[in-house]
Amino acid sequence: MFRKAAVPTVSNGSYLQGQANGKLSSMDSGEPAREGKVVLKKKVTLLRGISIIIGTIIGAGIFISPKGILKNTGSVGMSLTVWTVCGILSLFGALCYAELGTCIKKSGGHYTYILEAFGPLPAFVRVWVELLVIRPAATAVISLAFGRYILEPFFMQCEIPELAIKLITAVGITLVMVLNSTSVSWSARIQMFLTFCKLVAILIIIVPGVIQLIKGETQHFKNAFAGNDASVMGLPLAFYSGMYAYSGWFYLNFVTEEVENPEKNIPLAICISMIIVTVGYVLTNVAYFTTISAGELLLSKAVAVTFAERLMGRFSLAVPVFVALSCFGSMNGGVFAVSRMFFVASREGHLPEILSMIHVRKHTPLPAVIVLHPLTMIMLFNGDLYSLLNFLSFARWLFIGLVVAGLIYLRYKRPDMPRPFKVPLFIPALFSFTCLFMVALSLYSDPVNTGIGFAITLTGIPAYYLFIVWDNKPKWFRKLLGK
Repeated sequence: MFRKAAVPTVSNGSYLQGQANGKLSSMDSGEPAREGKVVLKKKVTLLRGISIIIGTIIGAGIFISPKGILKNTGSVGMSLTVWTVCGILSLFGALCYAELGTCIKKSGGHYTYILEAFGPLPAFVRVWVELLVIRPAATAVISLAFGRYILEPFFMQCEIPELAIKLITAVGITLVMVLNSTSVSWSARIQMFLTFCKLVAILIIIVPGVIQLIKGETQHFKNAFAGNDASVMGLPLAFYSGMYAYSGWFYLNFVTEEVENPEKNIPLAICISMIIVTVGYVLTNVAYFTTISAGELLLSKAVAVTFAERLMGRFSLAVPVFVALSCFGSMNGGVFAVSRMFFVASREGHLPEILSMIHVRKHTPLPAVIVLHPLTMIMLFNGDLYSLLNFLSFARWLFIGLVVAGLIYLRYKRPDMPRPFKVPLFIPALFSFTCLFMVALSLYSDPVNTGIGFAITLTGIPAYYLFIVWDNKPKWFRKLLGK
């Protein structure tokens, strides 16, 4: 099941492994293709790259509940400041990943960069937590939002049954898995369409908001910084909410080997996407406050729906549909990208060998995609999803901070590495410090949930020694693992 190095295989059936010895070099390595060799095709253009980033970042959060930031900052002005600062910080992080993506031309994102900088143990811990909990839980949560809002127009006068939400959610998850297993091109095309829908949805909110401002509806911006003072306990939680809303800028780096001309397209796609998202997010929040007071926003379950009901009348029915499409786009982009992390980890011998197999006709990492399906279904029907995400939200930023610190380390460890795109050193220093500072503050402000997440993350260490390092496993143990 787990192994130190994969044995090269040739199949007469549907799959072929990427390459011998468990390590598939990047497609830019210049290695001659062997007869019968199957690789992931370079089908991600600049436009598709932008759609992956924007389509994954913009999920349900900006439409449903920006109140997490408002609640923890205490004022309209401070909440808008946090939205802006989180956008700038996310841009800094994205620029760091652009440098890493152009000098390390391998897919896998966080996992690959930690492996290159710090070695196999922390890289294994990262992919272990991602596979077992973070990705299934995150997919299930965004899918539940999809299920709720796709059913919203049919249950306007009553509460939506929870079973109905979970059943339609299960259908949505299965559809995403089938789509990503069938065709890279169709996944990318649908992602572009859904990204267009997301931008239309944001414009549906921004344009009426701008009209409200022109009419002089600025009463909610008077004394914008008046209210409850932001506390040391609240600010890290506000930044967590903001950074979570922007998370997704790193997903293009998960598919580096499939990007056309990565030296040019990765930095361009990241910069264009982050500027569009940051401006869109800030203007959307400004639009909300032209119509909804801070107190009303805190009481609203779905801010975009409340906003639309006040300004658009019957047209407000379109908002839940756009939110559902937005959630589906985040599901699709997340599965498309993270399956490549599992694919690469399997090549390196850190996950079961079958996950590094590629479908010979469809050229998709089908096993790496479908491994998420049963885990996500278990989370959907049995797990306490929101608590699970609270436990492990710190783990995401801990490892992202570690990745960016690794960029600084690689500058000194491997100074001769070609770097087609290079950021000033203060950007990775500031971003990695911010991530690690947020993690440290979360340990102080929410020690129970963060401590549980820390403990779950640490389980990857004994798992590494048990599955990867331990050579002399007894026969019954090897049989249990499928060896």
